[in-house]
Amino acid sequence: MIKLPGLVDVHVHIREPGATHKEDWESGTAAALAGGITAVLAMPNTDPPITDASSLSYSLSAARMKTYCDYAQFLGAGPDNYIYLPELGRYTAGLKMYLDQTYGQLRLDEMPQWVKHFKNWPGEYPIAVHAEGRTLAAVILLAFLYDKPLHVCHVSLREEILLIKEAKNRGLKITCEVTPHHLFLTNEDIPSLGNGRSEVRPRLATADDRDALWENLEVVDCFATDHAPHTLSEKDGINPPPGFPGLETALPLMLSAVREGRLSLDDLVMRMYTNPRKIFNLPSQSDTWIEIDQDVEQEIRAQTHYTRCAWTPFEGFQVCGKVHRVVLRGEEVFRDGKVLASPGTGVNLRPAI
Repeated sequence: MIKLPGLVDVHVHIREPGATHKEDWESGTAAALAGGITAVLAMPNTDPPITDASSLSYSLSAARMKTYCDYAQFLGAGPDNYIYLPELGRYTAGLKMYLDQTYGQLRLDEMPQWVKHFKNWPGEYPIAVHAEGRTLAAVILLAFLYDKPLHVCHVSLREEILLIKEAKNRGLKITCEVTPHHLFLTNEDIPSLGNGRSEVRPRLATADDRDALWENLEVVDCFATDHAPHTLSEKDGINPPPGFPGLETALPLMLSAVREGRLSLDDLVMRMYTNPRKIFNLPSQSDTWIEIDQDVEQEIRAQTHYTRCAWTPFEGFQVCGKVHRVVLRGEEVFRDGKVLASPGTGVNLRPAI
């Protein structure tokens, strides 16, 4: 058995409000505990999206009643809400800007809209962006011009990780995350997954892109799941929505990489605990830790998972390491596959609005 601090996932889609048949605060945070994660930062592209005080209050009210682990909620950047979002900043995980194709209603297509948010958002809170390719280059320039901390979500391409590396070398306030699915899957896996079940944004890239992420691991600040659940009927339908579940598979995949010598256990803790807390200025969770049997070998099976979507792109993967128990603020909340906490155990990591 090994003992690690409770892990943090800075990129999770809970789907509440609007699509709780896929996930809600209760099922999503149960899945988090099963994956050794004791804090999640929830994305704002719900239905309706989290873009103002009213929608933020609604989301946090549901979280307060349902969560098993700790949490914070992102605000979404919309075309017209840049004026009043700054006063809400301290109640949130940060500002999320969707600048490329994604799932939901929050994509910003016009650069003048980006500029207004960069001008108005308070600098002590991070701006997290979905930005790919040329869009990434443009938003890095804005972060430099307005001197704002920028967090780049789900980096997937060689050109992107090398661009971020150069920006960091020049002293820009930039951090980034990589998902397990971009580290362990490529476009070569699409035929076996199926066209619908392989739909994700950013798309699965080439083996060369995947290798570049591993080769430049020193540039990567966080491993984040981008847990984005959809049901199998939706994924297998005519217009499959993009996204993979990931809360319960991230840790065993990364522990398997540790066993293979691709990274150290310290590297894992830095990217799933230390850096997420530092980047998003999260308070410590006192007397919180997870216990893992790292020698257990297992096959990933969705039927054992808590996520409501009931499938995984890693079905059948052979991995090592299994969460034995989770302790949150001195209370045992998970043991041997069972959630022991009550709904509402989770604490908002930001001040209550």
